[in-house]
This record gives sequence, structure tokens and C-alpha cells, in this order.
Amino acid sequence: MRPMLASPTGLVPGGEGWVHEVKWDGMRILADVRAGGLRLSSRSERDVTVAFPELAGLVETFEELLLDGEVVALKDGVPSFEALAERFHVTSPRRAAILAARNPVTYMVFDLLRLYGVDLTDRPLSDRRATLERLELAGPHWQVPPTFTDGPLLHVATRDQGLEGIVSKRLSSRYVPGARSGDWLKSAHRTSMSVVIGGWRPETDTARLGAVLVGVPAPGGLHYLGRVGSGLAGKAGGLLATDLAPLAAAGSPFVTQVPREDCAGATWVHPVLVCEVQSLGLTSQHRLRQPAYRGLRPDLNPGDLDAEVVPGWSSGG
Repeated sequence: MRPMLASPTGLVPGGEGWVHEVKWDGMRILADVRAGGLRLSSRSERDVTVAFPELAGLVETFEELLLDGEVVALKDGVPSFEALAERFHVTSPRRAAILAARNPVTYMVFDLLRLYGVDLTDRPLSDRRATLERLELAGPHWQVPPTFTDGPLLHVATRDQGLEGIVSKRLSSRYVPGARSGDWLKSAHRTSMSVVIGGWRPETDTARLGAVLVGVPAPGGLHYLGRVGSGLAGKAGGLLATDLAPLAAAGSPFVTQVPREDCAGATWVHPVLVCEVQSLGLTSQHRLRQPAYRGLRPDLNPGDLDAEVVPGWSSGG
């Protein structure tokens, strides 16, 4: 099952028909407990159970349930995407155990989709949330954060605390797996977005990776959003170069024009890797303003990306 998604908004809704939650800077996870086992799946339905051994204790909570939430890594009390990024790739139980001991994650649970074999997705959020809270899920590495009735106030509070933003949900909303709904609205403070890598350029006078060329899915290929070099110095660039090496392609995957100064000396790649970038938003030409690389997103596929990033185009999903 793919999780239900929120649509971006510039206006926080108000009124008694809405409830508001903190938007965490982490990794969306569905936790499926059944038959004495636990399966953790990412937004793209990839099994990531081995990567988060500190969540194994969820099997001891209830015999059968399906939870929706977000895994976060806290740094100085604030969720840090960078601290979480090294967990995305882990497939070795031993390596996962070492990372979990060094920097354990917390699973922020915000929805209950199934309990004791009963599918709850067709019930309104108000019912699902009430049932979730009655379960009193609280453990060393998982919790059910509170919801709030005053969205504008929460929006200001999360901004002041350096958090990512808020998600507003209509209390009457049903859970529609895989759908991006207007019943769930997200308002972020930080301009962080997921993009697809379509090529890379070396550093001047070296063969080392110096920048990546990124875009978002559009009919026939990628819509070009710009060149990202900040954040790729040292280890990060080396690791990314290793991931890109087997993806070399004969031609550009971009269907919109890439400026000559950006594509000079570029190596094109098949557009399959998603990464996270932070920027000051988009220019009037729909290019990233002062972007910085934050890390790969192996939990996402290109088809998972938002279709609202660039006005006038659609990814078809």
C-alpha cells in the first residue's frame, strides 16, 4: 500500500472541520504488524525493515495493526534530514544496528489504517485518530504526537522552533492510499524538494563530481530546474558519483532547454535517482534559486514527485 499524500497550500485552513499536525522532516513509513512480524515500507513500497532495528519492538504493542507515520532523526532536539539520510541505504543488519545505537530514530505515528484485521481507511479521520489515541502507543522509539485545533498558531510556532511546517487535515477525510488529496494540506517553512538527477558535471580541472543537473518529471522526460553544486564537496560527492557511474546515458533526459553553461562537459544519466535539495525557491524562469544538495531519496521514485512544483506542467500522477 502507498500512503495518502498532502497537497501544498499557501493558506492554512481554519474552522472546526480541520485538525493540524507538525510536519516532520523525515521519511514516510507504513508499519505493518501481523502474524508476529513487522514490515516497514517506504512511500515507494520498498521494504526498509532492516534499516530501522530500533522499531522492532512494535510487534510487542498489538497483535495486528497498520500504522502510518514518519521516521525522524533528532539532532539537538530538531528533526534532521541529513542525520537520517545515511539510514536510507542500509541493507546490512549489522550496519543498521551500529547506526541505530549511534543516532536512533523516532517513529512519529499519525494515522491508524487497520486494527485486528478491520480496515479503517473508509472511516473519517476523526474516528481513526480517536482509535489511535486510545491505543496509547508510546515506546522508546515511537510516539503519537498531538494534534492542534489552531492551525495558524501552530504554523507560527513551528516556524519559530525551526521545524519543517504543518499538515492540516479535514476531520471528515477518508484515507485514500496513494492519492494526493485536497483534504490533506501541507504548508512548509523550508523550501526543500525532491528532484530527479539527469546528469552531472565534474569539478574544474578534475574528474571529481562537482555538480548535478536536476529536474522534475514532465511528458517525455524531465523539466530542467538547474545545476546543484553546493553540498557535494568531499564524501557526499564521492558517494553520489559511485551511484551515478552505472547510469550513464547517451543523451540528455531533459525535454526543456539546459543552458550551455550548465551542460558543458556534462555526463547524462538515466533519470532514476531522486535526491533532496534545499533552495530559496524557484525563479520566474522556474529554476532553483541557490540550491544545495541534501542527500539521495531511495525511498522515492521519479513518479512519486509532486506535480505542483512547476506551473503549467504535469507529471501525470
